[in-house]
Amino acid sequence: MDLSVRLRYAEPVMTMPFDALNDVSDEALLIAFGNGDAASARALTMRLTPKVLGYAARMLRDRAEAEDVAQEAMLRLWKIAPDWRQGEAKVTTWLYRVVTNLCTDRLRKARGTGLDEIAEPEDERPSQEAVLMQRQRLDALETALASLPDRQREAVVLRHIEGLGNPEIAEILEISVEAVESLTARGKRALAKALASQRKILGFEDDGS
Repeated sequence: MDLSVRLRYAEPVMTMPFDALNDVSDEALLIAFGNGDAASARALTMRLTPKVLGYAARMLRDRAEAEDVAQEAMLRLWKIAPDWRQGEAKVTTWLYRVVTNLCTDRLRKARGTGLDEIAEPEDERPSQEAVLMQRQRLDALETALASLPDRQREAVVLRHIEGLGNPEIAEILEISVEAVESLTARGKRALAKALASQRKILGFEDDGS
C-alpha cells in the first residue's frame, strides 16, 4: 500500500485519546503504529499480549518460555507493521501463526517440560479442597494435552480454549478446514480417553463435566 494511503487511513487513529483506541480495529492500530503512533502500539500490546501469552503457555507448559515466545511474536509484529497490507490477513491470525511456529520450534528442541505450579486466585478464596480439586483438574488436562501430537494439540487449544473458528485455525496452521475438523475431533477423543480413568477422582462424574 502507498505510504500516503496508509497515512490517510491512520490519521483518525493518531488523533484519538488513548482510551478511544479500545474501539479501533487491530489492523487500524497496527497501521497507525507503522506510521509512528506510539499510543496505538500500547493499545495493541495490551489487547494482544494476554492472548498470545496464554496460548503459548498452554502449548509450552512453561511460563518463562511462553513469555519469551510472546515477546518475540510481538517484536516480529512491530517489525512488519510499516509493510502491513490492509485486508491481506487478520492481525490475530498472523500473530497466532507466528506463536504456533515459535512454540513448535521450542517443543522440537526440548520435549517433556514439567508443569508450572498453578497459582491460587488472589481475590476469591475458595476452600482448600476446591482449590486442590481445580489444580488437579488443570494438571490432568495439561498433561493430557501434552500427550497429544503437536498438530492435534494446536488445533484443540485454538478451537476449544482460545475459541477461534475453524476457518481461522486453518489459516493459522496452514491446512484445510476439513483437516482442522479432523484434528480437533481426534484430539478430543484422545483427551477423553486419557482422562477416562481419572473422571471419578477428579470429580467429573458428580458435576456432569
